[in-house]
Amino acid sequence: MELDIQCEEMSPSRWAELLTTMKSCKTIRLDDCNLSSSNCEDLSSIINTNPSLTELKLNNNELGDAGVEYLCKGLLTPSCSLQKLWLQNCNLTSASCETLRSVLSAQPSLTELHVGDNRLGTAGVKVLCQGMMNPSCKLQKLQLEYCELTADIVEALNAALQSKPTLKELSLSNNTLGDTAVKQLCQGLVEASCNLELLHLENCGITSDSCVEISAVLRSKSSLMDLSVGDNKIGDSGLALLCQGLMHPNCKIQKLWLWDCDLTSASCKDLSRLISTKETLTEISLIDNNLRDSGMEMLCQALKDPRSKLQELWVRECGLTTACCKAVSSALSTNKHLKVLHMGENKLGDAGVELLCEGLMHPNCNIQSLWLGNCDLTAACCATLATAMATKQCLTELDLSYNRLEDEGIRKICEALRKPSCSVQQLILYDIFWSSEVDDELRALEESKPEVKIIS
Repeated sequence: MELDIQCEEMSPSRWAELLTTMKSCKTIRLDDCNLSSSNCEDLSSIINTNPSLTELKLNNNELGDAGVEYLCKGLLTPSCSLQKLWLQNCNLTSASCETLRSVLSAQPSLTELHVGDNRLGTAGVKVLCQGMMNPSCKLQKLQLEYCELTADIVEALNAALQSKPTLKELSLSNNTLGDTAVKQLCQGLVEASCNLELLHLENCGITSDSCVEISAVLRSKSSLMDLSVGDNKIGDSGLALLCQGLMHPNCKIQKLWLWDCDLTSASCKDLSRLISTKETLTEISLIDNNLRDSGMEMLCQALKDPRSKLQELWVRECGLTTACCKAVSSALSTNKHLKVLHMGENKLGDAGVELLCEGLMHPNCNIQSLWLGNCDLTAACCATLATAMATKQCLTELDLSYNRLEDEGIRKICEALRKPSCSVQQLILYDIFWSSEVDDELRALEESKPEVKIIS
């Protein structure tokens, strides 16, 4: 049994009603429910008396250190079988870390701990690392984003990594680590016996100076499948160094996020080689990099390589125009693997989307999700888009937000949605102005086709 409630104010009567339900739940998710430390006293009792409970998610509640102390009393009971604990943005401080350390040291069932967006600080996380080093700790996933960590945390983290071969996922994004600390962390990862699968280091103050060491992790950890270094100024030179590790035969990367990394079209030669030859790579994000049309054309050439197995490509806000759309269309008509394409916030224009739709409607194309928000589109391209929607049954999600489609364009899109052959289940239309008559038509369409969700 699963309890999943979000964004609901809890009255005393409603809380009492839910407590009865929780006694038999395997999963409890109560994000954004205005919970406080007093609710945690009740939840501690549930943890203690419900041995089937394996996941507890309490993100974005004002639990505070007192609330966590209550929770941990339940977590430390022998009957507790909790595996996943989410406490993101719960107003915790370093004071909670001593209590959580006790749980890590004594509760082998706990495999996931998510405590990001709390002011734990370096001193607090050092205490958590002590708990991780206990032989009883079997932690597999540790999420520490936005925890006000500094470079001083690395020594404690490396010691924990050395003693914790079970650890598979480590997220340290949005902490002020810097190159020196990231280099030390990577050297520790290379030496550690853990089989890390996910490493997130977004917005950590990384430059190209760290990329040799990150590349060494990619070469040495064939288990690493998900790497995110977005929002770091690694530049083209850093990307070239990363690609040395990414192209190594030992590297089995599947998901690579490089958004806002100061990349230019100069990086696209290396990226193209990666996309065309790294058959494990299924998802790459290049959002907010100045790739321009020449860079996108190189990427499209790589997508046409039979060895490419890429399924998701994110190139939003990359300085693209109509000029690259013929190459994208050609790639769509050739590549059978690509399922998700994000091209929003590029000046593609109506002519560009007309070209994209040619590739989209090719029998080889298997696109399921297409994002074209803020692409300078008007009603002029909507007839072609409508044809694609009505004929391409694999297409289930379409984003046309922030475009000047107006009543004429929206009506053409609605006409396609009404057709039995249209498989679009989610249509995203943020910040598009239409008349009250068209609004009525959209609501009527949702009623007639309940499987369709129109988000505006």
